[in-house]
Amino acid sequence: MDALLARLFSSDEQELYMLDRMAHVTVLMAACTFFTLLFENVPYGRYASSKYGFPVDVKFAWFVQELPAFLVPLCLVAWTTAAKTSLLPNQLLIAMYFCHYVQRSLIYPFLIRGGKATPFISFALAFVFCICNGYMQIRYLSHYAEYPAHWVSHPCFVAGSVLWLVGWLVNVHSDHILRNLRKPGETGYKIPTGGMFEYVSGANFLGEITEWAGFALAGHSVHSSAFAIFTAVVLTSRAVAHHKWYLAKFEDYPKSRKALIPFLF
Repeated sequence: MDALLARLFSSDEQELYMLDRMAHVTVLMAACTFFTLLFENVPYGRYASSKYGFPVDVKFAWFVQELPAFLVPLCLVAWTTAAKTSLLPNQLLIAMYFCHYVQRSLIYPFLIRGGKATPFISFALAFVFCICNGYMQIRYLSHYAEYPAHWVSHPCFVAGSVLWLVGWLVNVHSDHILRNLRKPGETGYKIPTGGMFEYVSGANFLGEITEWAGFALAGHSVHSSAFAIFTAVVLTSRAVAHHKWYLAKFEDYPKSRKALIPFLF
């Protein structure tokens, strides 16, 4: 792995420059995505359309598209001179990242019940994003990120870590609720209840946005911030679309329930 990186980059300075540019491009992508999603829903799940390519089995799509977000970082940590992995802040941030993607890539896809096929273009874009973002996040944390002494006791790290944990728990619990809405043999949509779904339509999205916002606060880098911004843009749009869909679909949908932020939005 070191040999491959040495062929791609002539120095650490050049690679770090590339990582920074990747973060800036991610923010630019977030801005473009924001304006695009004002007119078009993210094309997967209930909003899937054949105009975005042939359908890919939902379990296969989730597993394959998310797997690079786990495998690329694993290779970077295991088979490169990861100079910063002996430092506690870096270890904890890397652990946060892996905790999410072990669940998302190796567990979540195999728990899916039913679900609509994913259009190929959505699948392919997610696959490429997971490769690039996995490399950007973990290469920076494992080889370049330097934090002040006692960073793990700094308010930003402590608050960010708590936010990450709360978001991760909300995300996993909300996914569990959604998976168990229908009994075996049942079809169709139901109103989710329980947990944060009592307050918002996009409880799973709220959890993931909170998770990566906490990661960005704890990580304190342009790379983690770019990921958090991109996640917030995509999932906020998704939550708003779901909320509108639920209101149109169910006459008895709770009127007090918000789209994404309890009591506010």
